[in-house]
Amino acid sequence: MSNEQFELLNNLNSLKKMDMLPKEIPDSILQNINPKFELRKYQKEAFSRFMFYMEKYNRREKPSQLLFQMATGSGKTLIMAGSILYLYELGYRNIIFFVDSTNIIEKTRTNFLNEESSKYLFNNRINIGSRIVTINEVDNFQGVNENEINIHFTTTQGLHTRMNNPKENSITYEDFIDQKIVMLSDEAHHLNAETKAVKNKKLTQNEFREVLSWEGTVNRIFMSNKENLLLEFTATADLSEQVIANKYKNKLIYDYNLKKFYLDKFSKEVKVLQANLSTIERALQAIVLSQYRYKLFADHNKIIKPVVMFKANYVNPPKRRDENTIVSSEFKEEFIEKIENLNVTDLQKIRDNAEEDSIIKKAFNYFDQSGTTLENLVIQLKTAFSEDKCISVDSSSENKSNQIIINSLEDNDNQIRAVFAVDALNEGWDVLNLFDIVRLYDTRDSRNGQVGKTTMAEAQLIGRGARNCPFQIDSSQPLYKRKYDDDLKNSLRVCEELYYHSSHNPRYIQELNKALDTIGIKPSNTVERNFILKEEFKKTDFYKLGVIWVNELKIRDNSEIVGLANKIKEKTFKLSLNTGFTSEVILIRESEELEQDYEVVEKTEKELGWFGKSIIRKALQRNSFYKFSNLKGHYPNLKSISEFISSKEYLSKLRVELTGTKKQFINLTPEQKLNIVSNVLEDVSKDIGKETNKKYGSKTFIAHGIKHVFKDKILNFNLSDGEDGETGFPMKAPKVASNYLDLSTEEWYAFEENFGTSEEKKLVLFIKSAYEELKKTYSEIYLLRNERHFKLYRYSDGKAVEPDFVLFLSKKDDNKQIIYQVFIEPKGGHLLEKDAWKEEFLQEIKNDYEVKTIFQNKDYNLIGLPFYNSEDVNKRDEFKNEFNNLLS
Repeated sequence: MSNEQFELLNNLNSLKKMDMLPKEIPDSILQNINPKFELRKYQKEAFSRFMFYMEKYNRREKPSQLLFQMATGSGKTLIMAGSILYLYELGYRNIIFFVDSTNIIEKTRTNFLNEESSKYLFNNRINIGSRIVTINEVDNFQGVNENEINIHFTTTQGLHTRMNNPKENSITYEDFIDQKIVMLSDEAHHLNAETKAVKNKKLTQNEFREVLSWEGTVNRIFMSNKENLLLEFTATADLSEQVIANKYKNKLIYDYNLKKFYLDKFSKEVKVLQANLSTIERALQAIVLSQYRYKLFADHNKIIKPVVMFKANYVNPPKRRDENTIVSSEFKEEFIEKIENLNVTDLQKIRDNAEEDSIIKKAFNYFDQSGTTLENLVIQLKTAFSEDKCISVDSSSENKSNQIIINSLEDNDNQIRAVFAVDALNEGWDVLNLFDIVRLYDTRDSRNGQVGKTTMAEAQLIGRGARNCPFQIDSSQPLYKRKYDDDLKNSLRVCEELYYHSSHNPRYIQELNKALDTIGIKPSNTVERNFILKEEFKKTDFYKLGVIWVNELKIRDNSEIVGLANKIKEKTFKLSLNTGFTSEVILIRESEELEQDYEVVEKTEKELGWFGKSIIRKALQRNSFYKFSNLKGHYPNLKSISEFISSKEYLSKLRVELTGTKKQFINLTPEQKLNIVSNVLEDVSKDIGKETNKKYGSKTFIAHGIKHVFKDKILNFNLSDGEDGETGFPMKAPKVASNYLDLSTEEWYAFEENFGTSEEKKLVLFIKSAYEELKKTYSEIYLLRNERHFKLYRYSDGKAVEPDFVLFLSKKDDNKQIIYQVFIEPKGGHLLEKDAWKEEFLQEIKNDYEVKTIFQNKDYNLIGLPFYNSEDVNKRDEFKNEFNNLLS
């Protein structure tokens, strides 16, 4: 798809490059989305584009129809939820959510309405503009509360039927008279499937009339008010079709495809595992791998239950209606029988068949090392994959009854480990802990080098299952992203990989890889590189005995805190009462004055204690933040909720400024007081979160052995993607000839190769050019590339920094060894401003650090240099000047 033909998308892309899109996401979104769903960068960009279009885009069409094309698993429903909140501020209250599938309706209804669901998208209390807002499901928009969010959920076909065959209390065209409506269309590509079919004349006359009728229904609602909005969301809009591209020329607002999702590390790495085994033996192989992951997670105190899907294919053509279901059901019965009779011989065959360096062999080696015999493993698998932990979702009746179970597979109380399916889960399925898919058939439908429909459907299923399962081993790791692209040998790498188990069929695998590349989940330009320390370097005393100094991530100690921070106590919390201003105009004669009856709006200040202990206590009970156990974590010296309410060190003396009329101040009702206090406490909770439990980086640096920090790794690269085409290419064979250097002959460079960006390669060339001068002063010189080997933490807030290189310089001076540890960060011009905070911290180190050394006759000096940039003259000169100080 060429983006050139999409005018709106191109315009917004240009504005993004010029940094002209809104940077701040409004509190209506930030404070009211469920805090467990931290907004990602690309999601913020989606909101930013939408806000610009609604508020500033001078070519906005009305009514407005927009398409968000976003990868499966990227959080389209979260964007919908945030858009609903943002649009509330713009006066939109009534929402129609429609989609092709009943299953997706049920899932979305749960996500929007069920506060007990683990996937509920909103905060436990929605507060927009000092107003508590509730979300209601409605059958129609007649008589709804205009201060609340009202959502009607329906299938597209159901909407058409109800609109054109109205029944009592159902939605009708009258609901849209003089009202502005937001229409949210999920899996919106279904709308275009019919458009393509009409173009290709694949519909009968009756089908054609039916399509026009329900499309006409949607269009009639949409066009009923020029302020209406139609927001479409899909991962697969098929914009390569010209008829579809023409439709969305001025409507495509954001394109965040699966390839970008993968490159941003939000998806699992997809692996295809071929085996010359029977179908049931491939199934056993998959559950062994699944149990391996389960145990790895448990070793790190993570309660994560990996799920396996067993995927059957359609019988084509089926002899009877339920034959597709029978194919899967028969295998399920075979699987359950096999599990019940599982024995050591079965597992030994799987082990013997595995290649020496395969993931299956690693799994069995892990069980050996952890003391799990094959007899023990048999017992574990019989328990983990017993019949009650298997579920089938093939038939429509089963699928409906099991929908809640299928959509809550990640919940701790959901014990399902195996899912058997034909096609019921190909769309709208939202699961993160799927790690294995077993293909139960061995057919292919590709012809003449073209990927077949079945193979493409399989690739799309893999794409849906490949969204990353969130986990952290330590707080410095990203929760939702892959963590081990820079350390492929790490045992936990398998916990961010999805394996597709297939029979040995090279032609099929080639076709599948082509399909995976097409949808973007497994780009063909992905390569693995061995990042190896030189053997000569490993023999040096520096490697064996040397140290690197790094600081630690700390949490501020709250043990001495005896009240709210002064910042909070000195703050004035301001609220406006609803003045209810009205004017009474008496029209007698043109010459007489108009009389108005109104009260003067003024301000008054109260202490929070004035509202009364019972009101404050009730308001505290409304907000889960104020559970005593949570408060105790922030204020260890707090003795009781009563003290929190009454003490001047906590709530009682907080200042509240109210704006309203004198009459309102005198006649405040208990409910009004409760709402005022609730709003103040909501603000206070945010301030407490900012003021306590702050992270910071220690100024004391701790010594770690070089040999324990810097190790061999296998790295994952995507060639030619991103801002810098050099990434992933060795200096011995760079993309640009001027970046060439044979590092095998450079004794000062510790690793065999450098696969970094062009700026990183130029930094290495700079060090080479300075090496002879450095040798005049220093007896030992080593440059080490930091590929996620160590982190530093900014003093002020604990934000992690990973300097690209560390240069070690050592010399003798008056019987003392002086060692410089120099942190260096090459930086492309497009990142100089964005990452300026890193440069400030690195330069802060040399003037403010402490090393706790037990090394006699050794003087350690830590230095952070300015960013290295080869193209910016000022930056280049600044770096050289600082670097030259090391030569003196």
